[in-house]
Amino acid sequence: MNASVSRRRGDRRRRNRPKLADHVDRLGEEHPPIPLDSVDYTIHRPAELAGRFGSVLSYMSRVELEVERNVLELNILLPDPPEVDRHFYADVWLPQETHHGIILDRVQVLAGLEPAEPNLDDVSFKLKLLGALGRARGIQDVSRMLYYLTGLATERSAVLAYNKLHAGLLELGERAIAATVVAPIKRQEPGHFAYYQMAARELWAQLGGWQRWVVRTLRKRTFGPVGVDTDRQRVEFGKVMSALEMSTGDAADLRHYARQVGRVEHELLWAHRQGVRVPDYIFKALRRAAEAAAELKGDHRPAAGRSDL
Repeated sequence: MNASVSRRRGDRRRRNRPKLADHVDRLGEEHPPIPLDSVDYTIHRPAELAGRFGSVLSYMSRVELEVERNVLELNILLPDPPEVDRHFYADVWLPQETHHGIILDRVQVLAGLEPAEPNLDDVSFKLKLLGALGRARGIQDVSRMLYYLTGLATERSAVLAYNKLHAGLLELGERAIAATVVAPIKRQEPGHFAYYQMAARELWAQLGGWQRWVVRTLRKRTFGPVGVDTDRQRVEFGKVMSALEMSTGDAADLRHYARQVGRVEHELLWAHRQGVRVPDYIFKALRRAAEAAAELKGDHRPAAGRSDL
């Protein structure tokens, strides 16, 4: 076989290969885990860093480290996942996010804060039940869709948060941390978001009417901000929104944030509902977190008043 024929066949195989698989391979090749020895941990004003962004560092380091448990949950939730999903979350996403958590945890300790205490092995009964049901025909696709939707909201929140944190660190003059910690992390997060978006759009088009109804129903009842499983964590998430100025007490600010987090979810699940610009359960979950943090501070003003969505 001559070289030109071989090249043409190779090009054809690449063109016929699913775009999602190519995307995952590129993520792994172009964005390997951040080398732990590449970070410059120079902090000029640790007390100010801890005072302004301590809640952010604590929350993000915990959530990033908890991807180890998230992969355990996915193995239960998806008994027989597509290989591209398994390759993404086990081989690409897990090592990237784990390094994010290790690095952020080191930063918060150097700033004088307590190290993260991630939950690495506690899987909820509800998730185990959904995983057991996932062995039935058609149900695992519902679980996969919920996984993609959770990933969309999580990664969009992460992109927004890391952009805000990067800008805030530059304002504080903590350029080493901004350049060698947050900048590399925020370069990796959009690729994760793109994966979930591509996968969600593809799967949603394949779901039947009853499956779409189940997805909408479960999503409304189970949505929560990333890393929020308890009342305490809800308060912590509210503090993060406040520190990053995503929740300032103005309903319009919080509504804008909710729209950014839920934009793709709205386009997929709720585009048929005229006049709805963001799923109300997203706005309400964010408002509850903002109000919980405000109440803890002794500020009893509504964090974001009622509004039409």
